[in-house]
Amino acid sequence: MTKITKAQLVSTLAEESGLSKKEVTNFFDTFNEVVYKEVKRNEECLIPGFGKMIKQKRKARKGRNPATGEEIQIPAKTVAKLKLSKAAKDAIS
Repeated sequence: MTKITKAQLVSTLAEESGLSKKEVTNFFDTFNEVVYKEVKRNEECLIPGFGKMIKQKRKARKGRNPATGEEIQIPAKTVAKLKLSKAAKDAIS
């Protein structure tokens, strides 16, 4: 199984849409900026037909160093999660 690269995705979308590769690349870059800003500002961003990106806070917790077995403290941090929409789940299944 091979993974699709960004270049392959851009090429495919350019062919399917009739846009140039440069226009598709600019769209992706702008799309990413808008989604990231929206998640940072409002804690979530709905992407119609695809899903919802959510900013979530994780509490500090204890963990274990797998190499030494030593117990360590893992600090609290903010992470991004992507919840797929029902339409996306149905299309994949």
